[in-house]
Amino acid sequence: MYQIIAYIEFLFNSTNQHGVHSPFVYNFVTKCLYNKVKYTAYNDFKTYRNRLKSSNDTLQIVDLGEGSKTLDSKTRKVRQMVKASSSSLKETKLLYRVTQYFNFNTILELGSSLGMGSYAFALANKFSKITTIEGCLNTLEYTKSKFNKLKVENINFLNGEFAAVIPNLKEEKFDCIYFDGHHNKNATLQYFEALLPKAHNYSVFIFDDIYWSKGMTEAWELIKAHEAVTVTVDTFHLGFVFFRKEQAKQHFKIRL
Repeated sequence: MYQIIAYIEFLFNSTNQHGVHSPFVYNFVTKCLYNKVKYTAYNDFKTYRNRLKSSNDTLQIVDLGEGSKTLDSKTRKVRQMVKASSSSLKETKLLYRVTQYFNFNTILELGSSLGMGSYAFALANKFSKITTIEGCLNTLEYTKSKFNKLKVENINFLNGEFAAVIPNLKEEKFDCIYFDGHHNKNATLQYFEALLPKAHNYSVFIFDDIYWSKGMTEAWELIKAHEAVTVTVDTFHLGFVFFRKEQAKQHFKIRL
């Protein structure tokens, strides 16, 4: 119910490119978010997702986050997982476009799941270096085996709790950090603060499911207000955070 009410409010308060007066955000909206080019990689995403949806495989799950709103069992079918907890095809395409638009070279993902987000990052820039962290070892090994068959080689898979793995990351800075794992207010704020030193002026932080719960929305509002943040773009399912010191502090809600 919370998400339905939040979405109705979002529709009333959001706009398209015509309500954007920042040149930087206007270009981001028109040239990236609203880009209608049908990239060949989209077929790869669709094929991979369809294979997962038709899979009869089952996994023993150790869920270190908030869990699933639809899947309670610790033994889960892959075809159910891809529908309930993986990035949608629309979101995967969007992550691909964003990666291309900003030309991310170093990417960190919190929450590998079945790899839809990782796949988008990997195909958008085959020379990028992607680090993805997954709490459930069985899920990580399953996804890693799928990517080995797809010959995707620019992803480094790490297993463990985010809070334990983050301090040991070797990269000094990331161009993009995708928060898609622990859908909890306090945890999200903890990871945000812990990873702020990894951001540079042109880094982009992407938060998934910012309206997943009231707590997640509260976390999003606190992140928007943070002194290090200058610009945010809220597309309801995904929230984009920018740190460009040359930009005036502004927040946008954009309908996709």
